[in-house]
Amino acid sequence: MTYNAQTDFDHNQQPAIGILLTNLGTPDAPTKAAVRTYLKEFLSDPRVVEQPRWLWWLVLNGVILNIRPAKSAAAYGKVWSDEGSPLLAISKRQRDKLEGALQQQLSGKQAAPVHIELAMRYGNPSIRAGLEALRAKNCRKLIILPLYPQYSATTSGSTFDAVAEVLCNWRRVPALNFIDSYHDDPAYIDALAASVRTYWQQHGQSERLLMSFHGIPERYFKAGDPYPCHCQKTARLLREKLGLSEEQAHISFQSRFGREPWMQPYTDATLKQWGKDGVASVDVICPGFSADCLETLEEVALENRDYFLEAGGSQYRYIPALNDSDAHIEALAQLLATQLGEV
Repeated sequence: MTYNAQTDFDHNQQPAIGILLTNLGTPDAPTKAAVRTYLKEFLSDPRVVEQPRWLWWLVLNGVILNIRPAKSAAAYGKVWSDEGSPLLAISKRQRDKLEGALQQQLSGKQAAPVHIELAMRYGNPSIRAGLEALRAKNCRKLIILPLYPQYSATTSGSTFDAVAEVLCNWRRVPALNFIDSYHDDPAYIDALAASVRTYWQQHGQSERLLMSFHGIPERYFKAGDPYPCHCQKTARLLREKLGLSEEQAHISFQSRFGREPWMQPYTDATLKQWGKDGVASVDVICPGFSADCLETLEEVALENRDYFLEAGGSQYRYIPALNDSDAHIEALAQLLATQLGEV
């Protein structure tokens, strides 16, 4: 969509507020070709892979994109549904429910119309398409909400880059609020705790709870990325809300890539060791994922389950992400309502 000031602008149109809800992204299909296109965009982002560009270009195009797409496509095939990608399907439901919840939050308080668009940092619908849709609705103020509770330059920082890349070409730049994190937001922590309690009420409580977050390389943390600190705080607050000790509820990091050290302890190594040590049952939750996706449904729920059971464990269960649960939607609505009071 290309904006035309002469044909798309109406002086009688009321200025509106736009909310861009974003997440990481997904391939368009669980095929080698679609996954290759997605991975090329994702792994070409200098925020994600901090290597000399010329060297990484050779590695990415000469090795990774010739090997990884087939393996990843097979993994996506395990979690793909009739609705398509789990991440995209859940994100659409989150957007739709959030519109209704936000209307209730703002009833009688917000004069300007509020519009919500969904966008993915990589793949479709793109951030450019989402921003253009909001501009077409005469949104003079924007709130960007990346659905990453814990800030990292690789996720929220990269989202800001993509938004800025689009806005730098607009003649009229809107007022902008960027929500960089909500890792310690009370409503978010309450929603996490409620999801664990509900799961335990239905299935019983395991011997240990593992809170698994997506990892980043150690050198990113040493360079100033606060992500591991945000993860530690989320884990501590959730542990306290559930009334668990550090022995009962542990933190770990998953999804490492390449040979360099990433943040530890590693999720897979932790589960293998627990199985060897005689830990009988484990529940795993991924508090850094706002919606279930490949990393939670395939890597955590399936692959890591096998590691634990093969090492000697007896029972392994994955507690789903917050997804479009009422508590999660209400937490996000409260977060946005607060921001709307500031724009």
